[in-house]
Amino acid sequence: MIRAYKFLLRPTVRQSQALGEMLRDHCSLYNGALQERRDAYRHSSKTSIKYGQQSVQLKEIRAFDPERQGRWSFSSQQATLRRLDKAFQAFFRRVKAGEKPGYPRFRGVNWFDTVEFPKDGDGCRWDSTPHDPVTRVRLQGVGNVRVHQHRPVKGRVKTVSIKREGRQWYVILACDNVPAEPLPATGAVTGIDMGVTHFLTTSEGAHVENPRHGKRNADVLADAQRALKAFPRRKRENRTAKHRRAVEKVAKLHRKVRRQRLDHAHKAALALVRDYDQIAHERLNIANMVRTPKPKPDPQAPGAFLPNGAASKAGLNRSILDAGWGVFLGILAQKAESAARALIPVDPRNTSRTCPECGHVDGENRDGEKFQCTACDHRDHADRVGAWNVALRAGLALPDVA
Repeated sequence: MIRAYKFLLRPTVRQSQALGEMLRDHCSLYNGALQERRDAYRHSSKTSIKYGQQSVQLKEIRAFDPERQGRWSFSSQQATLRRLDKAFQAFFRRVKAGEKPGYPRFRGVNWFDTVEFPKDGDGCRWDSTPHDPVTRVRLQGVGNVRVHQHRPVKGRVKTVSIKREGRQWYVILACDNVPAEPLPATGAVTGIDMGVTHFLTTSEGAHVENPRHGKRNADVLADAQRALKAFPRRKRENRTAKHRRAVEKVAKLHRKVRRQRLDHAHKAALALVRDYDQIAHERLNIANMVRTPKPKPDPQAPGAFLPNGAASKAGLNRSILDAGWGVFLGILAQKAESAARALIPVDPRNTSRTCPECGHVDGENRDGEKFQCTACDHRDHADRVGAWNVALRAGLALPDVA
């Protein structure tokens, strides 16, 4: 198994300054490599520069600027160039697929927050002071940085990443060969139906409430964003102290909502994994579900448009994104793999419109949270019907419909 561990760093003042300089120099390298690719392609020769060509230049760049680029790990700089190369590969893939291209953009210092070390021991060393009870990570150009390690690391540390979030720094370890931790069998199976009124519903009819973290914090976040908007847009070094505090407050509120959502997803997934041996869920394409409806031109009035329900759809999209289904399903898959549970994705079409008693499919079967079959008059909660049909499509053996 592959697993990631994230720990808070506790650097000294000088180490914090060095970490900031490391991000700044990697950002400069990223932008310089992007500029070189742009200039080469704009030339009449239409030259296309690849990662290998830019990686070869690193030795000369480090020799020319030893106090900045020469200070940091060679491997981490190669990882930054690979990051740019992946951005270009994704750009060309989207162009071929006819999607919105999204050409790679230059990064500001405030928008470049991660540096990756591809191999533990090459420019970095996890647990660099094993004789000391305090865990530390050694980073080239920074030193041994204290780590708040709140749980043991299992498996082999493969890559080490340093990430900045606001004023805090984190180390992220990607480990492979992590042993699984199977849970004892329970003999129970279930299907789950994702929703916005209830976060999820099991085929037994149990509901997990939707905490709506984004909606609960919306008013406070809106006030903070209005206060930030009162300041004119300026570069970071030209901002006043009040402006910087306003920026940090908005970022802090966003982080709070993200962590609350992540915490809820972990707890809900763990409860399911502990209670069931097999779990069936809908294979959701969330990106398609939250798309904005296309405009509807009015054939009788050129240049005018008919109502397309964009306002109500925007509210539904906010609720779907606030629920964080994608985050939850990813965490559920990881926990199920670790606990040796079976996770079965199924086609979600018409799961809440199909009668589990007679199999009749009709859009009129469902009215909000109420389900009443137009053929056999079977009645139940619509979310439970959806979860039941999800389990049936996965081939799980369920008791008779109650």
